[in-house]
Amino acid sequence: MTQGPGEVAQMEGPTEKCGVVGVSLADRDAARPLYYSLYALQHRGQESAGIVTHDGFQQHDHVAMGLVGDAFDEADIDALNGESGIGHVRYPTAGSVDKSCAQPFTVSFKSGSLALSHNGNLVNADEIRDELAGLGHAFTSDGDTEVIAHDLARNLLEADLVRAVKRTMSRIHGSYSLTIMHDETVLGVRDPEGNRPLCIGKLEDGYVLASESAAIDTLDGELVRDVKPGELVVLHEDGTGFDSYQLVNQENTAHCFFEHVYFARPDSVIDDHLVYEVRRELGRKLWEESGIETDVVMPVPDSGRAFASGYAEAAQDDGAETDFAEGLMKNRYVGRTFIMPTQDERERAVRLKLNPIKSTVEGKTVTIIDDSIVRGTTSNQLVSLLKDFGAEEVHMRIGAPAIVAPCYMGIDMATREELIASGQSTDDICAEIDADSLAYLSIDAVASALDSSRSDLCLGCVTGEYPYDIEGETTDRDVERPVIGGADLAADD
Repeated sequence: MTQGPGEVAQMEGPTEKCGVVGVSLADRDAARPLYYSLYALQHRGQESAGIVTHDGFQQHDHVAMGLVGDAFDEADIDALNGESGIGHVRYPTAGSVDKSCAQPFTVSFKSGSLALSHNGNLVNADEIRDELAGLGHAFTSDGDTEVIAHDLARNLLEADLVRAVKRTMSRIHGSYSLTIMHDETVLGVRDPEGNRPLCIGKLEDGYVLASESAAIDTLDGELVRDVKPGELVVLHEDGTGFDSYQLVNQENTAHCFFEHVYFARPDSVIDDHLVYEVRRELGRKLWEESGIETDVVMPVPDSGRAFASGYAEAAQDDGAETDFAEGLMKNRYVGRTFIMPTQDERERAVRLKLNPIKSTVEGKTVTIIDDSIVRGTTSNQLVSLLKDFGAEEVHMRIGAPAIVAPCYMGIDMATREELIASGQSTDDICAEIDADSLAYLSIDAVASALDSSRSDLCLGCVTGEYPYDIEGETTDRDVERPVIGGADLAADD
């Protein structure tokens, strides 16, 4: 995210990616369930929102900038006819911040209509765009979603739906969870290493695909399961079920551990793990690895709350005389960014967002728990603020490993030059933010909390080694190109 002169980011953490959803219903329009689902996924993107539906004869779409509640009114929803559709909320990690890159992206061609929503980031989008442009494809945006849509549309001219998706998957590399609508057929695709989440839900009168299970809960649905890495799911047009095609098999996954640490809603279930419980377990492990007994343990709201709860519980189980307290109050009416006219005001901008409860911190030793430190600016301000309010000591504990490298998989994580942990030791960072002590969670603890191995997680931002071939970066293993599978499709090239 680029900041203008005098513009201060509200929180220094990584920025949300995108959210996708798709529904196929039996006897009612899909627009309103899609609208509610996008509300449930609003935390994944706030720049734009869109819905595309199909009524069996033609496609209908509405895409606009802004939050879901601002992007749609009652008339917009009423105009989106059809029992099937897909939706999207966007935070840009590839492409411009304007309506040309807002999604779902739509394409009309000889064999029908196509709409596509994408969460993730391709690492070879430019290469494929140049190739397709050379074949006469005209692009209207600089986003990687349009690249996927054009490639799939081209393949649909030569193959059936399943084989067309398979061919596109063999060409695109990077992270992606997709909801796609070809005419009135809705399908979902998850990249071969499962970097971005996608799940299937059952409704009373149909099925839904969504980035997070919280969207299914909003529709009073039942979580069926996660879409498997490399799987294509095709929803039946009458809402009675779905078909599954395992198109790509990889030896290892590359699940994004930051979904559990930061991005996903605590009430979502991702890859069979309730996010809230994972965060509490990470907090427990944080105490086991680097616990320090203080008078008070408090979270940075809201993302640090579950970590702090688990940390404090583990401390008390060990006999530590420490209290869990909400010592920082969040102003929920401050927007994501604001402008401050002077440097002094910019340095104290955190006071507009967070304010300590003096009786909780005055004369106390304090442990403050957060999910991550990215640039370090907010951490420095919080430590200073707590000491200004009378805290005798301020110890910081982080529920994730130190972020030392950028993310290329769809998270706006900042450059190496902006990352406080890039090239600095923990002691250096502790001194820079003026904390009395600082400790991060280990990578092994994260893997343990997720019942996973390091080789099945994407750890690029905390190791500098990536599960994909990225120019100028190191891979964490020999990345084999996808192995095309499925007995009924084995003969297809």
